[in-house]
Amino acid sequence: MDAMPSKQAQPEKARQRANKRRQNAAWTLHLMVLPAVLFVFIFSYLPMSGLVMAFQDYKANLGFLGSHWVGLKHFRYMLENDYFLQITWNTLFFAVSKIIMNLIVPFVFALLLNEVRNMGLKRSIQTLVYLPHFLSWVTLAGILMDLLAQTGIVNQFLTSVFGIKPIFFLGEGSWFRATIIGSDVWKEFGFNTIVILAALSGINPALYEAAEVDGASRLKQTRHITIPALIPIMIVIATLALGNVLNANFDQVFNLYSPLVYQQGDIIDTFVYRQGLLSGQFSFATAIGFFKSLISLVLIIISYRLAYKFAGYRIF
Repeated sequence: MDAMPSKQAQPEKARQRANKRRQNAAWTLHLMVLPAVLFVFIFSYLPMSGLVMAFQDYKANLGFLGSHWVGLKHFRYMLENDYFLQITWNTLFFAVSKIIMNLIVPFVFALLLNEVRNMGLKRSIQTLVYLPHFLSWVTLAGILMDLLAQTGIVNQFLTSVFGIKPIFFLGEGSWFRATIIGSDVWKEFGFNTIVILAALSGINPALYEAAEVDGASRLKQTRHITIPALIPIMIVIATLALGNVLNANFDQVFNLYSPLVYQQGDIIDTFVYRQGLLSGQFSFATAIGFFKSLISLVLIIISYRLAYKFAGYRIF
């Protein structure tokens, strides 16, 4: 008759079974992620072979192998081009302004919404401000063009109520910039508000109870409990946004701009689109896109290091 397993062997077998279950669960999760990984690989990594065009005078009929190699010619032309400096400034202006406003507006709105005690009203408001996040910029651009046209409802209201002459929101440089920033904040602040509200829900209610016992008003509770508790998540949001500082939202600008506002509204991505696909300057457009990608990579690395240093946030 076989000997019974020793007491030491039984816990070892139990650990092995537990490890096997964990591995099986991990493989299941990896399989769920696999379609997204393949999508990124096919549409983001495989096309990177085209970066060689940045160092060539690329001709479509000659291909990569037949096109003349010119080294850093297009990069030098890019850095000497005054218009490239202008679109870089436009991109930074839009991106930084959006980052700042998309921190301030959701933060203030979340604090105000947190004070609403009627849960039905609170959830209704939360849903309404979150809905624009799901609309594409193609749809929103059509709506904004109708609303902000010189004969649109906004100008009709300003003219009838305040006696102001119609404003060319999408055709005048300064107004176009304000429209781009304002519409982006309106579309996205609901999503950021939910992130902040989630952080608010994690604050220990005992802190507020103790503050009430000590006679602290709602304003003092907000100042000394709520705001300090939100600082880490705000640091995370701000630092992670640095990685997108050169992405001023191509979809939005492309669907709203026109030649009238190229000087104030053109950004790197829209310029690359026009130079590469419309003008056929594939090498020059690739050089600009390559330069932008390198700077974005550096900014992403810096942002993750800052997020880990100041808020203890890390992905890997």
